Amino acid sequence: MKVLLINGSPRKQGNTFLALSEAAKTLEQQGIETEIVQIGTKPVRGCIACAQCKTKQLDRCVFDDDVCNRISEKLDDADALIVGSPVYYGQPNGSVLSLIQRLFFSAGDKVQDKPAAAVCVCRRGGATAAFQTMNMPFQMMNMPVVTSQYWNIVYGRAEGQAALDTEGMQTMRTMANNMAWLLKKIHAEGTPDYPVREEWHPMNFIR
Repeated sequence: MKVLLINGSPRKQGNTFLALSEAAKTLEQQGIETEIVQIGTKPVRGCIACAQCKTKQLDRCVFDDDVCNRISEKLDDADALIVGSPVYYGQPNGSVLSLIQRLFFSAGDKVQDKPAAAVCVCRRGGATAAFQTMNMPFQMMNMPVVTSQYWNIVYGRAEGQAALDTEGMQTMRTMANNMAWLLKKIHAEGTPDYPVREEWHPMNFIR
């Protein structure tokens, strides 16, 4: 089993990385492979609602000039997903939101039924609002949301300060242990027996 962790911070070795690394270390101790992917500092396109990924059945975004499709390919081998982001003005990093929106719309089949968790890192405030925003896409994709002993929030401003948030680091370990437990339950008998769902019948309020 493997968990893909997305570091949504432009700072490669910053506090978001420290939080994700604590989770990854715990998962590895549980015998689960991990990979942390950095989205980097280059621009990430926002979705323009062209729907070419759907009409052409590409299973990937039509735009191939940023990290979106490279991360989409990594989802093929991942059994679960953790997305981490710093908090900017009470919101996740805009690049993370652009990535998740395009990733889930163009390659949503790759994340269906896979356990997921969001991680937010902030100096002082706004983390709960950002955390709620990051969890919404998981719930729309039938992804079991992995909980912890507290919201998955770590505090720290200067690089390395997250390591001093002892409760935050413990929260990361608890979340990772919960994810490991859930993955082992899901895969206990080999091929997971996921729920059979009704065909989707969308309804618009204006007709």
